[in-house]
Amino acid sequence: MSKMSQLLQKPENTATPRLFVAATRQNDGKTTSALGLFAALQQRLPRVGYIKPIGQRFISYENHLIDEDSLLFTKTFNIPTPIESMSPVVIDSSFTRRYLDDPENFYPRLVDTMVRAFDRSAYEKDVIIIEGSGHAGVGAICDLSNAQVARLLGAKAVIVSRGGIGKPVDEIALNKSLFDSYGIEVVGAILNKVHPRKLEEIRHYSGKALERLGVPLLGVIPENANLAYPNLSQVAEVVKGRWLNGQSTGQYNRILNVVVGAMTATSLMDYMRPGYLILTPGDREDVLLLAIAANSISGKAPLAGIVLTRNILPSHHIMDMINQTKIPVVISPEESYTVASRINSMTVKTQPRDEDKIPLIKQLVMDHVDTSALLQGLGISAFASGAGT
Repeated sequence: MSKMSQLLQKPENTATPRLFVAATRQNDGKTTSALGLFAALQQRLPRVGYIKPIGQRFISYENHLIDEDSLLFTKTFNIPTPIESMSPVVIDSSFTRRYLDDPENFYPRLVDTMVRAFDRSAYEKDVIIIEGSGHAGVGAICDLSNAQVARLLGAKAVIVSRGGIGKPVDEIALNKSLFDSYGIEVVGAILNKVHPRKLEEIRHYSGKALERLGVPLLGVIPENANLAYPNLSQVAEVVKGRWLNGQSTGQYNRILNVVVGAMTATSLMDYMRPGYLILTPGDREDVLLLAIAANSISGKAPLAGIVLTRNILPSHHIMDMINQTKIPVVISPEESYTVASRINSMTVKTQPRDEDKIPLIKQLVMDHVDTSALLQGLGISAFASGAGT
């Protein structure tokens, strides 16, 4: 692609400072860190922009295919940029094959789309966050790896990694080498999901190791269990569930604990509490009657929800009683222990409706990331518009 690269369109905007957020692996907390950084930068610079040039997890929104993270940002921060400009390219199941069949024509069109979207997203902004799609090499098969996109858009990079000393530093070094090969300055690293008791140790030793690589350690963010709890709507999707009751009021209930209802109904009484999810076949009428009775006593759902397993429906009589309650009920074709395993291995993505999680994410980043050092790395005055870490 070297010949074509020389003729490609570049962004017209060359003035707005831009930060490319990459990660060493999936699920290291890239989107969470980017969201918190957006909020932290807003404390200093009121006009912050966002774009995710290439998205892989997308939904249909306002007649456009939009990356989920772009929707999260526009809903959370009320960004005035048209959302299609914040998510210009999405990778569907046939994208790679279509690209490889005709790269000479496909590539310039992709670049043109991204560059024009970037200029709209960066228009009149004090700084813009560019969120990548994983580690530095993701997208290389289409000649648009994160490192290549960062070069195309003229960005500096920050690398997010899961907390630790040995492996994270090794992975940051590997990612930095690819950014270096494309002339991208890495202005810092953020270590995420660190056990609170190890914060100081990891900050000290990882900071030393990263300093030897020429990468400032911008922050060490402690692990917070509340960010890992899914809501019932996410659980229903993972277990291929179908809603039977309470979707409108219970789909965003946070799941704090999962209980397999293999015990007696009497033993389950202690688990009838908010945040608990009960897994049971639909023919366990004793369990369902216990939940119905608890709902009748309190006048509200006694737990986060019930997943009926093995596609076993309750009797018509029990189902009629459930429909008179506020208990969220989902039915799944899987058996109870498979459902429990699927839930325990879930990757929980932050959603726009996560009103309990988003303020926590913002505060964690503002408390544990050195915004002044980041601004300095971007060439922005550390005293821009107010106070901060």
